[in-house]
Amino acid sequence: MHSNNILITGGAGYIGASCAYYFLKNTSCNVFIIDDFSTGYMENIKALDDFKHKIKLYTSSVGDKNTLEEVFSHDIDCVLHYAGSLLVSESTEKPIQYYKNNVTNMITLLEMCDKYKVPRLIFSSSATIYGEPLYTPIDESHQISPINPYGNTKQIGEKLLSDYANSTNNFEFVTLRYFNVAGSLINNGINIGQRGIATHLIKIASQCAIGYKEAIDIFGNDYNTKDGTCIRDYISIQDLALAHIKAYEYLKNGGKSDAFNVGYGRGYSVKEILNITKKVSNTNFTCNIKPRRNGDPSILVANNAKIREKMGWKAKFDNIEEIIKSAYKFEKMLNGDLKK
Repeated sequence: MHSNNILITGGAGYIGASCAYYFLKNTSCNVFIIDDFSTGYMENIKALDDFKHKIKLYTSSVGDKNTLEEVFSHDIDCVLHYAGSLLVSESTEKPIQYYKNNVTNMITLLEMCDKYKVPRLIFSSSATIYGEPLYTPIDESHQISPINPYGNTKQIGEKLLSDYANSTNNFEFVTLRYFNVAGSLINNGINIGQRGIATHLIKIASQCAIGYKEAIDIFGNDYNTKDGTCIRDYISIQDLALAHIKAYEYLKNGGKSDAFNVGYGRGYSVKEILNITKKVSNTNFTCNIKPRRNGDPSILVANNAKIREKMGWKAKFDNIEEIIKSAYKFEKMLNGDLKK
């Protein structure tokens, strides 16, 4: 019989800390967090202060065996693996770093899971593994053919888990393939959101809305979409966190290893997102049309039937205006605290 101790790797990051908050608030789990703070923030950990009696933080790389030995000695029931590098453009410039963080460190983590007989793991994957979509919405049986090093490392991570699970009896995993995660947790003193350098459309648009940035670039307005700009499936960080709780319950209840898309099944174009940001912030800012970027598919939308049917996950925060409003509020809160 295992404990209710869970390990969250990358727990000081945007997604890791948000999920930690949801687990602490909605389950009886004790949470062990490993983060080296290369892209995580102590502010995200401080946002969890109400639960600090249930948290133990290790400032370390997930590839550090001594730290892992110490953590796994606490009878870990489930690992939620978020630690890893996650920028597509950076991965093309620093592929070795991406393979080291996302593959080598994951091998070390799985070695420890094996040594300490950890029964379950939830893996943070990405829709980038599908590459250029052959059809939309994309279901989990779509071919896996990533077109950048980041996507490649996520595909390898999924294969590693699958091969390890096939080699051992008492281990099951869930892979969650995220679409575009957006919004923030900003209420009742909880301030968890996207900090640091802005790479996501909604964060950059929010920075324009508060006057931190003067203009935003639209990469391509000649796609085969309703207004010529790319369409993406934006999911609230809150629904994403709830999907992890559903995945944990699914595994605890004897669910078998599987991969699930996490998205809403509906997309918004770049122009639509910018117009909604202007509306909710009651501001106007400049949008510059630039050439297309390499590797940007015109439409990326999830088919989410599987997670709804097999886990009973239901979207509770599927409101693009509210998602953008929460990102905008978080950006206003950060103003003056932004890392330039």
